[in-house]
Amino acid sequence: MGLALTDRFGRTATDLRLSLTDRCDLRCTYCMPAEGLPWLPRPDLLTDDEIVRLVRIGVERLGVREVRLTGGEPLIRPGVVGIVARLAALAPRPRLSVTTNAVALERLAGPLAEAGLDRVNVSLDTLDPETFRTLTRRDRHARVLAGIAAADRAGLRPVKINTVLMRGVNDHEAPALLSWCLERGYELRFIEQMPLDAQHGWDRAVMVTAEEILERLSGRFTLKAQGERARGSAPAETWLVDGGPGRVGVIGSVTRPFCAACDRTRLTADGQVRTCLFAREESDLRGLLRGGAGDEQVALAWRAAMLGKKAAAGIGEPGFVQPQRPMSAIGG
Repeated sequence: MGLALTDRFGRTATDLRLSLTDRCDLRCTYCMPAEGLPWLPRPDLLTDDEIVRLVRIGVERLGVREVRLTGGEPLIRPGVVGIVARLAALAPRPRLSVTTNAVALERLAGPLAEAGLDRVNVSLDTLDPETFRTLTRRDRHARVLAGIAAADRAGLRPVKINTVLMRGVNDHEAPALLSWCLERGYELRFIEQMPLDAQHGWDRAVMVTAEEILERLSGRFTLKAQGERARGSAPAETWLVDGGPGRVGVIGSVTRPFCAACDRTRLTADGQVRTCLFAREESDLRGLLRGGAGDEQVALAWRAAMLGKKAAAGIGEPGFVQPQRPMSAIGG
């Protein structure tokens, strides 16, 4: 293995977040407008071969050990099962996961598990079908719940549930969501709403903070913090619930940033390296691939990009500017 993806602050990126598409089959209000977005032209997207080559370079030459497939909605990418199978065949084999809205998961959970997927993260913000319809502008709630159950049956564990609470919309559901997940053995992660919406309408003043989330949960459950050692480089702070073994996590990207322990590198669906969700700069690897560059040249460019990673996302700083690309185009 060659040199790792190390930045100037001593952090090493071993976790790759790889977007398969910027498209999505939901229209969540905090992510994109009802009419959708101008999607990337298909020729701009990385091909299956380019995806596998970049991950192979990451695994063989740069020390990447985990690969999370994201979007948009990654399960609408044609050939996603084949991509997973090819990534699972790499050596050393990376740990493979998917972040999904689960709309297509009932159909794909079994094939994905057989192909080598290790686990899933599912975005689910409500247990109420009407609230789901309001939030996503789609009537897919039953399909999402069926997809989550299918992932559990297929052995894609631990099944992690990602929830964004919005004031006056679903923030009252926090205890019910945790009970629902505990009963089924799922791991719930509450995520502070981040300034990554396409409309640039994010308002910190109305964001439900990590502290508020914990206050609401503590009204029904006994929470015991697991501490920094248990957290490691994971973005979620975790708490044992009612003595365990169930746990709940809170990702306080805005009020409790975890930049100092960040171990992630990101590739967009069109082959751009991003050092951070909130980065405003990108480095083009797709152009190198299509221009005939060798593996080591691509690896050097990837290392150079990560060397320029900033110390922190800077959301709380006065000069913070939201990135031009929304979350759906960056890849969660």
